[in-house]
Amino acid sequence: MTQKTVLGTIKQRVFEIIEKPIPGDIASKGFDIVIITLILLNIAAVILSSFQGLSATTLLVLDAFEVVSVIVFSAEYILRFWTSNMTFPGSAHPRTKYVFSFMAIIDILAIAPFYIPFLITCDLRFLRMLRLLRLLRIFKLNRYNDAMDIISRVFRREKEKLLTTIFFTTILIIFASSIMYYVENEAQPDKFPNIIASIWWAVATLTTVGYGDIYPVTALGKLLSGVIAILGIGLVALPTGIISSGFISEVGKKEEPPATCPHCGKKIN
Repeated sequence: MTQKTVLGTIKQRVFEIIEKPIPGDIASKGFDIVIITLILLNIAAVILSSFQGLSATTLLVLDAFEVVSVIVFSAEYILRFWTSNMTFPGSAHPRTKYVFSFMAIIDILAIAPFYIPFLITCDLRFLRMLRLLRLLRIFKLNRYNDAMDIISRVFRREKEKLLTTIFFTTILIIFASSIMYYVENEAQPDKFPNIIASIWWAVATLTTVGYGDIYPVTALGKLLSGVIAILGIGLVALPTGIISSGFISEVGKKEEPPATCPHCGKKIN
C-alpha cells in the first residue's frame, strides 16, 4: 500500500468520524458526544463568567477550560478543512467553498476572540465584547440535529412572503413615526425630537410591547396611537403565521412515509 493510499484511507476515516455518525460507528458517535458536551459546557461557562465576585480559582478553571475548548475546536476546524474535498465532492475549489460556508464561518467566529489578542492589541472593552462571540458556539449544534436545518428550509421557502411582510412593516414603521413626530413634537420635544427617534415608539407600539417610556399626550396622538397599535396586531401576526405554516408543512413532509412503486415496491425519489 502506497503512502498516498494510506493518507487517503486516514482522511476517509477522519471524515467519517467528524461528520454525522454512521449507525454502529462508535468513534463517530463518541466524537459527536464530546463536541456537543463541550459546546454546552462553553455556553454555561460564558453565563458563569458574567457573575461578579468569582474566586481566583474559578476564574483560573474557566480560563483553562477556554484554552482546552479552543484547542479542540481549532483541531476540528483544521480537520474539516482538510477533508473538505469529501464534504463538497465534485467542487473545483472545495476548501474555498468550505471556508465561506455558514458553519465554517460560525466555527471561526467562535474561536477568533481567543486568537485576536495575540495578533493585534485591542481595547479591553472591545475584547470583552468579542468574547461574547463565544456564544456563537451554540450554532455548532446545527451539525448534530435537524432542527436548525428544518428552520432554514422554512425560511428559504417562505422568504418571498417574509420579505413582503417586512417591506410593509418597514413602511408602516416609518409612516407611523413620521406622523407621531409632527403630532407630538411640539408637546413633547424631548420624547419626539425627530423622526428617527420616534421610530423607537413606533416599533414598541406596532409590536404591542408598549414599554411606556414614550407615549402620546395629545388627543390626536392618542387616537393615532390606538389605530397604529391595532394595525400592528395584524401586521406582526403575518410573519408568525407564515413561519408556523411553513414549519408545520416541513415537519409533515419529513414524517410522511416514502412513496413506493405499487408494482416493485421500490422507493420513489
